[in-house]
Order: sequence, then structure tokens, then C-alpha cells
Amino acid sequence: MPFKMINESFLCESCGKTVNKHPEGSARNHCPFCLYSKHLDLEFPWDRKSDCFWLMKPIWIDYKKNKWWMIKHSCQKCGKEILNKVSPDDNYIDFVREINKLK
Repeated sequence: MPFKMINESFLCESCGKTVNKHPEGSARNHCPFCLYSKHLDLEFPWDRKSDCFWLMKPIWIDYKKNKWWMIKHSCQKCGKEILNKVSPDDNYIDFVREINKLK
């Protein structure tokens, strides 16, 4: 199945907020408010072959040289971890502050 970019809005299953389309035309894969994602992919981004469909909690922010800042998500059901690129309108600064409070 070839990669198909779909930029669409959705209702976040974690915080209940309406999530608008990605501001730069990319496809959105997580909520910019609470940073939660949904476990849809199995082997690679946008394959949509997972049968889990559970919420993925943001657990860490990491910097990757060629990809910029990445959010590490962990599936709350099966434990799979996936990195997703931070979007320009993500509220990740508050998330980083919360992580630092835990240290």
C-alpha cells in the first residue's frame, strides 16, 4: 500500500478537543493540546495496519538531528513506542515543564 498523506481534523479521544488540520499541510497524528496519539500504525508511519487502536500517551520529548523535536508516544494497551514530529502548533512546552517537575 503506497503512502497516502491525509490532512484532516478530528476529535481527540483523550481531551475531547477538536483538532484542526495541520497548519503546514502535513498529516496530523496527535492532538496539539494534550499531545496524545492513537495507535493506528504497525510497522511504519501511515501503514494503518495496527489492530490495537488504543490511546498513546506522550512520555518524552527528544531531539533528532535531521527531524527536529520528536514526541515519544507509548501505547497504553500494548506498550509500543513511536516517535512523532512536533507540529508548529503543539503545546509541547507545557509538557516539557511537567517532565522537568518530575525530575
